[in-house]
Amino acid sequence: MLRESRMLQLGTAAPGFALPDPAGRVHTLDQVAGGQPVLVAFICNHCPFVQHIIGAFARFATEYQAKGLAVVAISSNDVVEYPEDSPAGMAKFAREHGFTFPYLYDADQQVALAYGAVCTPDFFVFDAQRRLAYRGQFDGSRPHTEWDVKFGKARNVVPCDGADMRAAADAVLAGRVPERQVASAGCSIKWKAGNEPEWA
Repeated sequence: MLRESRMLQLGTAAPGFALPDPAGRVHTLDQVAGGQPVLVAFICNHCPFVQHIIGAFARFATEYQAKGLAVVAISSNDVVEYPEDSPAGMAKFAREHGFTFPYLYDADQQVALAYGAVCTPDFFVFDAQRRLAYRGQFDGSRPHTEWDVKFGKARNVVPCDGADMRAAADAVLAGRVPERQVASAGCSIKWKAGNEPEWA
């Protein structure tokens, strides 16, 4: 089901976490971010919205890590109902797309809840003081999904180049809050029974 970011209040403190990667190594927010601004991305393996941007996102991450932006991705989907999002699938997905950042598994979905994540992809950029400076889309590009076909929606022809995220990252690295903040859109996070928040 299509969802959009909640657009949390700017200045919100980044919730901490300690999550494993597919190999079982635990990564904390402190370890990932250090004293740098940090991008926390909620993604998964099977979502067409993630698959649409993932190549460009991986290239963005590599480029901006070199500029001083820490990057981490988290999958919070229920892997019982969506086994393609399992840790084994995550390892394969990260390898195929050349991830240069940790891809972590939020098994109990508590980190997604703490961040108020709604969709995949959902992006949160925090400044060096861990204050939320950007929440929004990677860019205006969207996949042509089965929903679009069903309702006769024209194909989106916006380039998948990370324009919004690049502008946001440049601003945050320069010590500014990005002016343009447009909600991300994608598939809903696949909540376990009893975990789905009222705002999901």
